[in-house]
Amino acid sequence: MTAYHFASTSVLDIGYLEWNPRGARTAVLVHGWPDSPESWRGVAAPLAGAGFRVLCPALRGFGPTRFRDGATMRSGQLAALGRDLLAFLDALALRDPLLVGHDWGARAAANAFGLRPRAGSHLVMLSVGYGTNDPRQAIPLQQARNYWYHWYMATPRGERTVAQDRRAFARQMWDTWSPLGWYAEQDFDEAAAAFDNPDWAAVVLHSYRHRWGFAEGDPAYAADERALCPAPVLAAPTLVLHGGRDTCNQPASSEGKEGFFSGRYARQVLDGVGHFPQREAPEAVAAAILRFCAQPG
Repeated sequence: MTAYHFASTSVLDIGYLEWNPRGARTAVLVHGWPDSPESWRGVAAPLAGAGFRVLCPALRGFGPTRFRDGATMRSGQLAALGRDLLAFLDALALRDPLLVGHDWGARAAANAFGLRPRAGSHLVMLSVGYGTNDPRQAIPLQQARNYWYHWYMATPRGERTVAQDRRAFARQMWDTWSPLGWYAEQDFDEAAAAFDNPDWAAVVLHSYRHRWGFAEGDPAYAADERALCPAPVLAAPTLVLHGGRDTCNQPASSEGKEGFFSGRYARQVLDGVGHFPQREAPEAVAAAILRFCAQPG
């Protein structure tokens, strides 16, 4: 079993994995849905080898992370994920870290910069285009079709599936978002263990329902919601990595986002890769991150 460390914030006890604790620079890698911190293992090792201290926290509702108060709303709203990440950085007194996120984690990292412009040194987003905080956003019909699981979770039937058949539901995503045969059985089992968190179903359902205006947010994040919608322009140097065969968020969904960034911005499409680049092509992801961070400006 992977050994987790813990950092406490006002809301959560956050479990995290760590590589190279004495690294001169810090990288925080945030997983997506449906996945776990272990998804970063293949990226964390080369970053650690390049001198980074690498931390991979478990999102609220995942793995060993727990709410500290039973009365706290089990919100999955994107503003809360961004605020959680900032609280994690503060709890560990991390200065100027590289923030890397996949899927939910990419949204959390971008929103952390939206709430605190100097949250870190660089932003790297995997499989997600920025500017998607507004439930009124326009999306093409093909992308709406890809988001069938969002709408499904807004129904009572979807709620039952998430609560009672979560592993089969998550496996459906793993089997259809990337080219067939991309993962080993033990990798899915390891990730799915993170879904056994007692708050997983509540956080997941609220996240997707709130994202499209089907559920109210936690009032504690009302000011953060106003700060993030419409999406603010980000000054952090930003790299977007998107799989060319991603059938969850189509590669086109991250195109044309340059206007959201006032600093250096780059986007790279990874040929033959689906929705989970850090798992499918970890060497290419790590190399792209290190190249980007080595460039001036």
